[in-house]
Amino acid sequence: MATKIRILIVDDHQLVIQGILCSLKEVGDFDVVTTNNCDDAFQLIKSHQKNNPFQLLFTDLSFDNSTKDTNLDGGEELIKAIKNNEFNIKIGVITGHTETNRVYNVISNLNPNAYLLKSKCDVTEIGFAVQKMLANDYYYTHEIHQKIMRRNIIQIQMDNVAIQILKELPNHPKISNLEGVITKNDGSILKLRSIETKLANLRVDLNANNNTDLILKAKELGIID
Repeated sequence: MATKIRILIVDDHQLVIQGILCSLKEVGDFDVVTTNNCDDAFQLIKSHQKNNPFQLLFTDLSFDNSTKDTNLDGGEELIKAIKNNEFNIKIGVITGHTETNRVYNVISNLNPNAYLLKSKCDVTEIGFAVQKMLANDYYYTHEIHQKIMRRNIIQIQMDNVAIQILKELPNHPKISNLEGVITKNDGSILKLRSIETKLANLRVDLNANNNTDLILKAKELGIID
């Protein structure tokens, strides 16, 4: 008799766990274990490495039940601990976090096999994620995939002049004040007309309605602080 795939679910909201469990039951016959905190999740993975290990992990990123005694206070810390110990388990994120910069950092730095959104985590999404994870592949829900693609494109377009303009723009009430502040790579001053052209291109690139919206979009994307 074939051994069942073991899945560990980590979330501090029981209703979320129940929803994931219901979806997984429709996807396949799995051996599923749940816990509501990252410390317990790490210990479960660690203690079962040699005996009946987990193949898949689904974790949230944020946990509201952390205390002063908590070692791993969120999904990112849990994923880091798993990777630092080189545990052989595929990792999926199921969360409500859609902020582009956080999504980008999680995927770039932690490289999870899946990134799903709680609001759209139905049987189909879970099924795709499990299938890809077991095949050592990746699955990001459509909204997340679009954000990452957009962020990567913008990252390529962000040269030194663009970063300077975005950082300095909030500090000056008039665009004309930027002349003499923004410099080219060779150290020469960028003329006002060139600054205005660059700003216009940036508004198009970031789909911004105006310069105020441009700064908000740049911050949301993590281009500037």
